[in-house]
Amino acid sequence: MTQPHVPPALPDRLSVDPRSAHHVAEVFQHDIGIRLNGKERFDVDEYCVSEGWVKVPAGRTLDRKGRPLLITLKGKVEAFYKPA
Repeated sequence: MTQPHVPPALPDRLSVDPRSAHHVAEVFQHDIGIRLNGKERFDVDEYCVSEGWVKVPAGRTLDRKGRPLLITLKGKVEAFYKPA
């Protein structure tokens, strides 16, 4: 019998940006969900569970390097793998 592939444990802090020190490529091979204050968010670029914040784009606003301008939202953060 073969065992199903077990995803890696979700880190305390994770970023979508591959240039970030908090980017873990193995985690992004699976569907990830983020809840902030009990509501699932689909626009999260970075999160930290222990500090209780997520960073999301501020509309269509870009910084001077052409990347989305991010705002920080605070609250209870939960990260989870979505069922396949």
